[in-house]
Amino acid sequence: MSTVRAINLVLPETEVHLAGSSIDGQLVLDLRSTLVDPVVKVELVGRGFLRWLEEYNPEWDYDKSMACTNQAVYVFKAKNFHVEGGWLDSGVHTFDFHFSFPPHIPSTFTSKIGYISYFVQGTCCTRQILLAKEERCLMLQGTPGSTHHSKTSRAPLVVEARKDVVYFCCFNHGSVILRISLEKSVFCPGETIAFMTDVANRTCKYVRKVVFAVHCIVLCSGFSSRGEQHSLEDRSEVTRLELQTDTAPSEATRVTSTLVLPKPMPVTSTLTENKIMAFRYELVGTSDLPCTTSSVVGRVPIIVAATSEGFSVEQNTVTLQENEGDIAKGVSLQKDISELDPGATASRSTE
Repeated sequence: MSTVRAINLVLPETEVHLAGSSIDGQLVLDLRSTLVDPVVKVELVGRGFLRWLEEYNPEWDYDKSMACTNQAVYVFKAKNFHVEGGWLDSGVHTFDFHFSFPPHIPSTFTSKIGYISYFVQGTCCTRQILLAKEERCLMLQGTPGSTHHSKTSRAPLVVEARKDVVYFCCFNHGSVILRISLEKSVFCPGETIAFMTDVANRTCKYVRKVVFAVHCIVLCSGFSSRGEQHSLEDRSEVTRLELQTDTAPSEATRVTSTLVLPKPMPVTSTLTENKIMAFRYELVGTSDLPCTTSSVVGRVPIIVAATSEGFSVEQNTVTLQENEGDIAKGVSLQKDISELDPGATASRSTE
């Protein structure tokens, strides 16, 4: 029977910790009998790990995959407690500890190929024998190493995408234009993204639905067993919204929508800052072309920052044209963009 009846970590009731903040807690030991020469320790650990499989040589006529891995340590701090007299009597003993997170470390993150995790671990040993251990995971919101962004990233942003379609059954052709407008492009974790979408249906069919999603694009850097560096881009949905527009032929529909970002979430960053992963984000609007297998897709790059302080909205508007098919540049919807309604989840009007 172990000398340690129970070991517990008492941590503050904080759902999400912020990089650069501190954490205070207690390690509570409940001993059945006297413990001689104990080693009581608490550690704060933050680390990242990556692993994915790649085809060894695409030119070979048989399959052989290789594993690419990488890892990083973002924080490792330990507190060894001094035991008076070199022994602990039976009963309950409490040890206080204090740790500070580094100011620029990435957020808690999990995907199918890797993770970034933080935890506090308390242990009790004697004579190099582990008697008891407890581990508590922490949710951490990271901050970028640099808050410098260009003026265009703080200005209103408009992205327009157009897709042509030809219906051979009736020898008719047309196009669908998707225009997404944002008042700003820098957001914080947990913030609401308000945006307006114009759908111009220049076909002879109804455009029934538009799907909006915030995509997280992770650039992963790893090494093979031979020491060769490889990279992989992994894309996943952060949040999603589906809207029924039912835009009639030769009509246009305006929709005001909102998407709420989760918290915590990785901020926009580079490999230099995060060592093994780089993060960027896009607001993606997709609408299937009626009676076809094609879609029109509009992608708006957005920045996720730990704080919105210092990001003022400029008066000018940045417009990105994304033309698909044989369409000349400069196509517009020929209508004004009104102000966004941040309180609405989805509102629409038809012109």
